[in-house]
Amino acid sequence: QVRLVEPGGGLVQPGGSLRLSCAASGFRFSSYWMTWYRQAPGKERELVATITSGGSDTNYADSVKGRFTISRDNAKDTVYLHMNSPKPEDTAVYYCNARWGTGEYWGQGTQVTVSS
Repeated sequence: QVRLVEPGGGLVQPGGSLRLSCAASGFRFSSYWMTWYRQAPGKERELVATITSGGSDTNYADSVKGRFTISRDNAKDTVYLHMNSPKPEDTAVYYCNARWGTGEYWGQGTQVTVSS
């Protein structure tokens, strides 16, 4: 059974830090590109960051570039999103996504609220 489990959301203060994780099971994680998306209330889902299967290349939305870092540990079948200096506009439900060829899987999402 394929699972993407995302603990680690919650409340964080502006300028603080938070690390999201997404633990995968049921498929060959090391073959898949992994992406974090987010969706704020009343807005469309948007791409936040992507990392290639081996972890050598990453890509970020302009809105998070320089503040967020995506990484992965293929030995642990886990992808991370390190959120530094979050802003209130980063408040959203964050989803992890796995994609390889025609295969695609989604996590259930985790709420991140940036507020003082």
